[in-house]
Amino acid sequence: MSVNLTPLSEIDRLVHEPARFRVMALLYVIESADFTFIMSQIGLTWGNLSAHITKLEEGGYIAVEKGFKGKRPQTMLSLTKQGRKAFQAYRQTMRRVLNELPE
Repeated sequence: MSVNLTPLSEIDRLVHEPARFRVMALLYVIESADFTFIMSQIGLTWGNLSAHITKLEEGGYIAVEKGFKGKRPQTMLSLTKQGRKAFQAYRQTMRRVLNELPE
């Protein structure tokens, strides 16, 4: 039996990493969120989440806006149009990969 592995090479590795996938999935269903909210929802440490956010921002998938809420610093995160498209493409690719696997 032959299995077509072509879709595997199309998986976006930036999205595929589990922590980054969770960040993108959360931002996909909400317009934006602050860093602390995402950290509490996903359960990552500050440093770990920060590293993943940096990679996603460098990839053009999320926008990071730093500002203040009162006198406290606040970092707001949202998916960019490119990030939204990348997440949708990732979902389609994963469906194809999973559907092509034999039972």
